Amino acid sequence: MKNRVGIFIGIGIVLLILIAVGSLWGTYNSLVTKSQQIDGQWAQVETQYQRRFDLIPNLVNSVKGIMTQEQTVFNAIAEARSKYAGAATPNEKAAAGGEVETALARLLVVMENYPQLRSIEAVTQLMDELAGTENRISVERRRYNDYVRDYNTAIKKFPTNLLAGMFNFNERNYFESVSGADTVPKVEF
Repeated sequence: MKNRVGIFIGIGIVLLILIAVGSLWGTYNSLVTKSQQIDGQWAQVETQYQRRFDLIPNLVNSVKGIMTQEQTVFNAIAEARSKYAGAATPNEKAAAGGEVETALARLLVVMENYPQLRSIEAVTQLMDELAGTENRISVERRRYNDYVRDYNTAIKKFPTNLLAGMFNFNERNYFESVSGADTVPKVEF
């Protein structure tokens, strides 16, 4: 009888250990999955940035011939694109992307002051493409921030925070707009 009790206790202990190990294993894999989702979503943001950067030269070249006096706007766009190309981290790329947005906003304000530009079909099509790309970027950034929120929440909850700390699952940064992005650009002639 005592042997049976000992066997049941042993089996119970083994089952508890297997459940604990399985739970830790599942938690670890969940954190890896969430981390990979963030990386994958950032790649989506970068894909949309690249689409934007591919469209910008076409738009600028279409507009440049008519607006040669607006060279500072074109220079700002070129400089922002170069900064993005040289950025290494998601935060640096986000900051450079914000500079591109600011420069594009200035270009759009300038274009509004040249009604003949809006009548040029190529410029209109490029503007529509650029507007669509900006919307896609916004959607991808929101998804990225959603994944970051889910991941950061997961690594802060007990007992996952213990495992996250042991395996260096650190908090990820949200995408944040650059300072001044909420200010309407002013273009003076």
